[in-house]
Amino acid sequence: MEAIGKACCSSLVLMSPLDKDAIFTMKMKNKNKQRVCAVIGPKNPFKLSKISCGVSEDGVEPKQKKPTTVSAIPGSRTEDYNTAMKRMMRNPYEYHHDLGMNYTLITDNLIVGSQPQKPEDIDHLKHEENVAYILNLQQDRDIEYWRIDFQSILRRCQELGIQHMRRPARDFDPDSLRTGLPKAVSSLEWAISDGKGRVYVHCTAGLGRAPAIAVAYLYWFCGMDLNKAYAFLTAKRPCGPNKRAIRGATYDLTKNDLGKEPFESLPEYSFEGVADWERSLIQERVCSLRGT
Repeated sequence: MEAIGKACCSSLVLMSPLDKDAIFTMKMKNKNKQRVCAVIGPKNPFKLSKISCGVSEDGVEPKQKKPTTVSAIPGSRTEDYNTAMKRMMRNPYEYHHDLGMNYTLITDNLIVGSQPQKPEDIDHLKHEENVAYILNLQQDRDIEYWRIDFQSILRRCQELGIQHMRRPARDFDPDSLRTGLPKAVSSLEWAISDGKGRVYVHCTAGLGRAPAIAVAYLYWFCGMDLNKAYAFLTAKRPCGPNKRAIRGATYDLTKNDLGKEPFESLPEYSFEGVADWERSLIQERVCSLRGT
């Protein structure tokens, strides 16, 4: 990462599990016009580097040198976590805790990323990214597993005037995510509507739960269908949010009659799109969850 800021930098493969079929190779400081996401390196933990997803705007994949793979230390917490991610998800992503917080600007007012690890991360989000709200999808045991001093992070949020919100969902559990999506999106929608600054949405790695909340928000409130919202987000931040959980939550919000067909019996493409009246109903029901 010492090469950041130079005209040419080494390649980095980000492999974090939320699916099994794709490996995203990113190139730093590529001069070609490419889709971009952000990462923070270990040598300078708060310096943003531009990283491309390896596909240019015209859809042509440039030739790439053999990537440098970053692997977890055998027997470490990171290795254990990534093993669980690979078992539960389809693509081989990896979370590198030792590299510090990493995140991606999705829209002008929405950032998706990994867990803040120390109070200094909160300072960075406030002063460098104008973050006024943090939405945390982690359970207590996630925070404890990574030995995060959570109380110090909460204190720093309060000192800086950042509103910290929690909507816990169980990691690697699509059913828990499906159940928690409406309330989490209600918090996200409220914070964006409040308009005092950007919203930072995170889980542990920022590769599953947090991007799922962002995709659902884009789908339900920004006029996109599910596939367009998914492609929009993953073009910026390579990750693997669970589409089925989002489809299930959409079904739950639009179908509440007792005689409805079970979601599990519906085709895989069901609820990837909704009619205008259904989107209005979803928005009404999600907004009614504010403060719950």
